[in-house]
Amino acid sequence: MVVLVVIVLVRDGRQEVAPAPPVETPRASPAEAARALAAFVEAVQQRDAPAMERLAPSELPAARELLSGIAANARSLDLTAVSARYVDQVDTVSSDGSWTGVAELTWQLRGFDDEPARSDVAVLFAPDSEGLGIAGFEAFAEEGGRLPLWLRGRLSVARADDVLVMADGPANVAEAATDRAVRGIDVVRRALPDWSSPVVVEIPDSARSLDETLGAEPGTYAGIAAVTAPAGRASDVDGPVHVFVNPDVSDGLRRMGAQVVMSHELVHVATDAVRRPVEPWLLEGFADYVALRGTRLPDRVTLGRAIEAARRDGVPEALPTAADFDPRARNLQARYEEAWLACRIIAERVGERALIEVYGAATRRDDLERALNGAGFGLGDLTATWRDELRVRVRRQ
Repeated sequence: MVVLVVIVLVRDGRQEVAPAPPVETPRASPAEAARALAAFVEAVQQRDAPAMERLAPSELPAARELLSGIAANARSLDLTAVSARYVDQVDTVSSDGSWTGVAELTWQLRGFDDEPARSDVAVLFAPDSEGLGIAGFEAFAEEGGRLPLWLRGRLSVARADDVLVMADGPANVAEAATDRAVRGIDVVRRALPDWSSPVVVEIPDSARSLDETLGAEPGTYAGIAAVTAPAGRASDVDGPVHVFVNPDVSDGLRRMGAQVVMSHELVHVATDAVRRPVEPWLLEGFADYVALRGTRLPDRVTLGRAIEAARRDGVPEALPTAADFDPRARNLQARYEEAWLACRIIAERVGERALIEVYGAATRRDDLERALNGAGFGLGDLTATWRDELRVRVRRQ
């Protein structure tokens, strides 16, 4: 874009108008952006910190530190299949020549992800003496894009057997989560001995960062301790699935509580719950059943919120629905406890193996009521028994 500046001259008492030389306003250059992204990908692939740092505009030391951290992450995570394709410009160019573009990003964790993850990421470009530099990255909110944790700066990384943990925090955070994941794998295999697959755990520095990492509206996961979700676009059916931890909630849990949360999420990983949706109460109740199996916690602990909700609002008429498990739903923890109670009832009445078979049938998209009937405990009977159990516990407490 060219702007004409008009200059007024005064000669012999008369005003004359003369155009000044045109002033060129900053414009976005897709070609330069593509070159910067290509250099970024090359630096990631080569684990080349100096080359990565040279991409930062010289007057932005924070960008240099960020990019240096990303190069370190590429080494510690053993990133592969990294690509970044320029897609489009976002908004206008600032007066200093900086602007935002969207890039389609792919990445993969060698030895842990079977396929690459992908997401649209907002890239902050800024001019430099040597061309267009990269000043940072953001989640591209318009398309529900995700900002991968490894693009946030240097991470702490810990490994053990088939577990990889990355944390935006000190090393002890990643190490503690690794220990919980190893113990959680053992918990899950006691009920599901045939499961064997690598586990990746990601720990942002806050609930706000977790929302950005998952491309969610702010506040979505504020009350959730952890969630199992695709690492990239939810629409990529073959993309990797990771466990994401919310430190704002999990850091306040006692040791056993934090372990139950991790084991619960690993049940979702083991059963491929993200790709095989089942009835919500069975999905969450089964994960809690496996995670709590053998803990011998009293009902006042495992059902405390459900009892409180039933005393206040009355015993529910039906088992929890999908709406009840919305991360921002009222009485969310009570709904989880109610779902766990339903699964425990099945295991107690017709056997743990029958519960596992019912869950397996549900993941194969078989009719849930038919699966329950086949186990000898129909949905109507289950619901009635479940409501009776809640009433009894309300009277006892």
